[in-house]
Amino acid sequence: MRAEGTFEVASFVPTDTAPEPAIETAVPVGVSRLEKHYQGEITGRSATLFTAAYDQATGTGTYVAMESFEGEVAGRKGAFNYAHCATTRDGGSREAEFFVIVPGSGTGELAGITGTGGLAVDDDGTHRVWFEYGLG
Repeated sequence: MRAEGTFEVASFVPTDTAPEPAIETAVPVGVSRLEKHYQGEITGRSATLFTAAYDQATGTGTYVAMESFEGEVAGRKGAFNYAHCATTRDGGSREAEFFVIVPGSGTGELAGITGTGGLAVDDDGTHRVWFEYGLG
């Protein structure tokens, strides 16, 4: 099954968390907390732990995120975790993407959810998300 939606980042809060021991590289590493709100076949919200090595000047870097989603997917209510990462170059193109729904994390009508998905950002800034999933 496939469900699609859009999302907006409601908050993006950098934290004090830093790698230990401190190692200086050409691109700084940071950790942030995000809240997202979803619309479409995917509705609800998520809380995200977001780690990135990102160069603001060039828009190049890589991120790793773990999200806890609660809401509805194609009309089924519940919650689950999903993880994703990607590399961006020159502030736009995405490559080396990874996206997975964490097995065993589903609750409610989403218990047993497994699968993959993806994220995309349109030229107008619209953020899209989709899940290719099964219920088990």
